[in-house]
Amino acid sequence: MELFGAVTLFLVFYLSCLAIVSYKRKLSNNGRLPPGPTPLPLIGNFLQIKSSQTLKSLLKLSERYGPVFTVYFGTKPIVVLCGHDAVKEALVDKADEFSGRATNPTLERSFEGHGVVFSEGERWKQLRRFSLGVLRDFGMGKKSIEERIQEEAQFLLEEFRKTKEKPFDPTYFLSQAVSNIICSIVFGDRFDYEDKEFRSLMEMINTLFRESSSSWAQLYDMYESFLKYFLGPPAKVYDSLENLRLFVAKKVKMNRENFDSDFQRDFIDCFLTQMEKEKNKPASEFNERNLELTIQNLFVAGTETVSSTIRYGFLYLMKHPEVQAKMHEEIDKVIGNNRVPNIEDRSQMPYMDAVIHEIQRCSDLVPMDLAHRVIRDTEFRGYLIPKGTEIYPVLSSVLHDPKMFKRPFAFDPENFLDENGRFKKNDAFVPFSSGKRICLGESLARMELFLFFTTILQNFLLKPTIPPEDIDLTPLESGLINIPPIYKLSIIPR
Repeated sequence: MELFGAVTLFLVFYLSCLAIVSYKRKLSNNGRLPPGPTPLPLIGNFLQIKSSQTLKSLLKLSERYGPVFTVYFGTKPIVVLCGHDAVKEALVDKADEFSGRATNPTLERSFEGHGVVFSEGERWKQLRRFSLGVLRDFGMGKKSIEERIQEEAQFLLEEFRKTKEKPFDPTYFLSQAVSNIICSIVFGDRFDYEDKEFRSLMEMINTLFRESSSSWAQLYDMYESFLKYFLGPPAKVYDSLENLRLFVAKKVKMNRENFDSDFQRDFIDCFLTQMEKEKNKPASEFNERNLELTIQNLFVAGTETVSSTIRYGFLYLMKHPEVQAKMHEEIDKVIGNNRVPNIEDRSQMPYMDAVIHEIQRCSDLVPMDLAHRVIRDTEFRGYLIPKGTEIYPVLSSVLHDPKMFKRPFAFDPENFLDENGRFKKNDAFVPFSSGKRICLGESLARMELFLFFTTILQNFLLKPTIPPEDIDLTPLESGLINIPPIYKLSIIPR
């Protein structure tokens, strides 16, 4: 019996080795992918990547395999790019080849390649070109949208004053304030902070990002090929996205009821006008599905990214009161307290500009970017990446690249200041990604961050409810985005 057991064990081991060798041979025929850890049949690199720590796992693997390597999510190869040089070479120097989009399996059911964020090819080109044009027409980067942000900042100050210096959670105040800016563009109007439907939408967006960044969502995204047969994607992600789509559909219906192509009130009207112009074009991408999902993309992204950055910013400023004090000093010197801050002040406020950049760098909001895809067989650093291969440009590794920042792992505004205290640009500052897939609303977000931070700090001192040294900056979830921890603070009038 002992001999039989030994023979059985040997056969199991032998057959397992054969399966691995066969699997590797099959993979080697798939182009000349960069090296990486040996994948196991079906489960790929499950043993090397923890779904609760995807980013940390990939950064650890890069220490062994270098800045460009391959991992397998189940049977699917993923090429990972780490560090400023590799990410720039792909997204900027080979921008066209790396311009495809791969949609997370948790989101695929909702988008199926539609909408400006999750489309690719000709559909994406048409939608992006159109969306950029409309955003600019409605003031993105111009004085008109600056005035809108200034106005909203005053509404936000009033809500803060109502707290009467008592501790409160700023999450929904900030979400509503930031969301109202993009709402004024896509829907033509803002919402009152007391509007129950608006508050419900903010809760949906908050739930959407928390659930899509959870450990389960990351596990499903990696092993969807077989998990879909047993458990399926996180239901709350789909439900939140569907409810948001239905809200947009209701707004579209309202616009249609009194639509006038000669008087375009918002993004919806502009899209409806384009649909009418191209109704006889078979290849047109201006249809109902892309209308609803593009607006949903703009609404959700335009709400969450900036509001989460400000929430993180409050934490960093409370943890580093000396930084907040220097910001107050610069505001008092340049603006004073008798006028509203404007975007022209930024050039005279290098420290404020540096702090906001450092908040964005350290909050590291979208650590692994949205997945890209190569649109053709691509030569890259001596490797051949086959058409359709997914690419993970790890933006976190760029934002913390020791070659590019003096103190990459510390919160230090000096990372963006020269020896004379002047603001210093850095090519590794990529919170909006880079290349052809760079964030549509980058200029709007930059304006919002400067005006909201400056206006708030002109009027208030941010006071923590615990000692600064005890403030924990660990994300609530770290996946699709880094979710800021939940906290309370007091707002003290200056």
